[in-house]
Amino acid sequence: MLDPKRPLPQACGSRANTKAAYRFFDNPRVTMSGILQSHYQATVQRVASEPVVLAAQDTTSLNYSAHPATEVLGLIGSEVQGPIGMLVHSTLAFNLAGTPLGLLDVQSWTRDPEDFGKKHQRKELPFEAKESVRWLRSLEALERVQGQCPGTRLVSVGDREADIYELLVWATEKPGRPALLVRAERDRLWAEGQASLWAHVSSQPVAGELDLQVPRRDNRPSRIARLSVRFAAVELKPPALKKQLGPVRMWAVLAREEAPPAGREPVEWMLLTNLPVEDFAGAQEKLRWYAGRWGIEVFHRVLKSGCQMEQRQLAGADRLEACLAIDMVVAWRIFHLTKLGRQTPDVPCTVYFEEHEWKALVAYVTQSPQVPKEPPKLREAVRMVASLGGFLGRKADGEPGTQTMWLGLQRLDDLAAMYLVMRQSPSESPAVSSDRDYG
Repeated sequence: MLDPKRPLPQACGSRANTKAAYRFFDNPRVTMSGILQSHYQATVQRVASEPVVLAAQDTTSLNYSAHPATEVLGLIGSEVQGPIGMLVHSTLAFNLAGTPLGLLDVQSWTRDPEDFGKKHQRKELPFEAKESVRWLRSLEALERVQGQCPGTRLVSVGDREADIYELLVWATEKPGRPALLVRAERDRLWAEGQASLWAHVSSQPVAGELDLQVPRRDNRPSRIARLSVRFAAVELKPPALKKQLGPVRMWAVLAREEAPPAGREPVEWMLLTNLPVEDFAGAQEKLRWYAGRWGIEVFHRVLKSGCQMEQRQLAGADRLEACLAIDMVVAWRIFHLTKLGRQTPDVPCTVYFEEHEWKALVAYVTQSPQVPKEPPKLREAVRMVASLGGFLGRKADGEPGTQTMWLGLQRLDDLAAMYLVMRQSPSESPAVSSDRDYG
C-alpha cells in the first residue's frame, strides 16, 4: 500500500528506489494523462453500473512557493509577488449515495507571468482562450463517457464559477449530452420583458420547505437551515457581447433561508439545470444533487492534507504533474474506502485490503497473534484503520472521516510490512499480492 504522506525518498525506502522514482517522473513519456488513462477506464466501468452519476467539477491551486527551485510554475494569486504553483481542475464521479467512483477528467496548467495584469482584457478574448474553458473541456470528456455508458444519466455539477453562458448553451443545443446543474452567480435577464432571474423565481409560490445541514465553517458550528423552495422554467437572454448565442431555456430552483439565526448569513442557492423540474420532489432532488458537490472539495482536501502534494520537491511542472496523477488516485482510494465502508458495510474487507493487510490490522488492534480465518466486514475493518488514526468510535463520533482514515492507513502500511517479515521463515519468499481490479 502506498503511503500517501511520506516524501518520495522515505516512501521509496532505498536510494536505488528513490533514484528510479525520480527517473520515472523525469521521463518525457510519463505524463499525467498517460498515468490516469487506466484509472479513467476503471472509473467508466463503475459509472456504467449506476443509473445516475453526478460528475462534480472544481478547481484548486497547489502552492509551491516553499520550493522555489521548482521550474516552470506560475502565479496562483492576484498579486505579482504572490504565491506560485499550478492550478488543477478535477472532475470526480459520485453515485447518488455519495460514494466517489473515480476521476473522469483532470486538467492542470500554470499561468504565464506575461499575462499578469491583463485581466481587464479578458472580454476581448474568445471563450476558447480563457481559463474558464476548462469547464467546457470537462463537459466534452463527460460526453465521451456518456457515449460509453448509455444506461447511465451523467449530470455535471458545478459551483458559481460554472455559471458560464457558453456552458448553458452547450448542454441544451444537442440531445444526449450530459445534463448540467450549476449554482447561478449572475442575475441574468429573463427573456420575457426585463425581469431578472432572481426576481422572476422569487415571485413564484413556495413549493415546500426542506432542512439543509450546513457544515461547520471556521469557528461556527454546523447547523440545520430551514429553506423555502421555489422553481420555474426560464428562458435566459445571452450577455450583451454574446447575442449571437441566442436565448437558452433552463429550469431554475431557488432555495432560501427566510429566518437565519442572528448574526448568520442566510443560506441561498439558485440552481440552473436543463433537467425538468416540474414539482417539489424534482426540486428537492436537484438540491440534494448539488449538496453532494461538497464531495469534490473533500477530495481536494485529502489530496493536499493527506497526500501532502504541495510538499513534493520535484524540479519542473511536468514532474509535478506526473506525481500529481499518482497522488490523485491515492487520494481517491482513501476517500472511496471511507465512503465504501458506509455504503456497503457488510461485504468482506478483501474488496479493498490484501490478506496480509487485514491480518496485520486485526492482530494489532486485538493484540493477539491469532487472527480469524474469515476476514472482518468492511465497516469493521474501516473502523479499525480509523482507530489507528485517532478515531475513538464513541456514539457521538459517527462514522470515520477521511482525516483519521489517511492517518490510519499510513500506520497500517508499516504494520503490514512488519507482519510479512514476522510471518516469513528464512526460506520463504514474500507473499504475492492478490490480484484486485482496483483503481
